[in-house]
Amino acid sequence: MSTRENNKQLETDMDEHGDMKVGCSELSLISMMAAVAMEQFTEEKEISKHLKTWLEEKYGPTWHCIVGSEYKTSFTYESKNFIKFNVGKKCITLFRHS
Repeated sequence: MSTRENNKQLETDMDEHGDMKVGCSELSLISMMAAVAMEQFTEEKEISKHLKTWLEEKYGPTWHCIVGSEYKTSFTYESKNFIKFNVGKKCITLFRHS
């Protein structure tokens, strides 16, 4: 699924058929929480920690969060548990892997 909303590019393999039953409103909530975290914290590490904690409280463990202006990644994640989007100049990658 890809969509553009308020300068946010969103990539995800999550949908209403996965374990999390994520629809557009849930994806909007996740991107909104990222924007709120970016307003509250200036350090990427703190933004990442805040989002990880929130995701684990809402959806259970084990989530990983990468926040940065520029980075390359290669990782394994559980099917239907990956989200990548931009908020401003920051890229946020969220994925679940136990």
